[in-house]
Amino acid sequence: MQPAPSVIIFSTLSGAGFGLLFFLGIGFPVVSGGVAFVFYLIAFGLAVGGLLASVFHLGNKKNAWKSFSQWRTSWLSREGWFAVVGLLVMGLYAFLQVFFDTTVFTLGFTGAALSLATVFATSMIYAQLRTIPRWNQPATPGFFLSASLAGGALLSGNVTTAVIFLIILGAITVFHWWKGDQRFAEAGSTIETATQLKGRVSLWEKPHTGQNYLTHEMIFHVARKHAVKLRVIAILAMSVVPVVLLVLFPVHHVLAAIAVLSYLAGVFVQRWLFFAEAEHVVGLYYGAHARA
Repeated sequence: MQPAPSVIIFSTLSGAGFGLLFFLGIGFPVVSGGVAFVFYLIAFGLAVGGLLASVFHLGNKKNAWKSFSQWRTSWLSREGWFAVVGLLVMGLYAFLQVFFDTTVFTLGFTGAALSLATVFATSMIYAQLRTIPRWNQPATPGFFLSASLAGGALLSGNVTTAVIFLIILGAITVFHWWKGDQRFAEAGSTIETATQLKGRVSLWEKPHTGQNYLTHEMIFHVARKHAVKLRVIAILAMSVVPVVLLVLFPVHHVLAAIAVLSYLAGVFVQRWLFFAEAEHVVGLYYGAHARA
């Protein structure tokens, strides 16, 4: 699929922001006053900034509010509700910590649960799509959640927890790539199933001579050699470099900042690949996945 910068920015930044809100909500660390203000400024800035970035991907932005009405059937709608309610709960929790030095753990745990639920709902928007086999697997929610928790642990200063989740993130991402490379064949989608024609079917001529919405958005090819290079870059920046910095060197604000920036850069690359490598079954109508 065509990688959309707004969605890549949204999923990367909001994931890290909600991950930080999760750790603040469960009290790791417990903060108050000016320190709490800085932590929440970063968390809300990432979470809200990411959500606002996603709006730019909408064709008719003024109708964004209508997505909230479909919560019974739509993971996008559930994501919106979890995000809004979670931010309100964490906003109250933060207000009490910053201005009254009061920590209400019930509010914190509720906000933490809603923050993770938001990330899970985001992942399910993609994982539920049977038309994109690469996404339609259990590892998709796994790496969204692990990326969020790894980013949250990094930003909250939980070094040991961050190292654990960064390693988990790397392992799940590699598994997602490995499994994703097999998913289209496993799904059994072919030009015969797409057209419901019998026998061996081949494309004689494309449906039209020019590009349309489907060919622009749903059929995007990244060269295999480039994909391999980008996978290596993503794993190194997202997981290996932050782990090395946190394990081999004394904890310091500068090194922590480098680790966070490396993690974010790696996740940006990983999310670009997440969309660029996705193969929509509609491509079968346009000659994609043609057999030799």
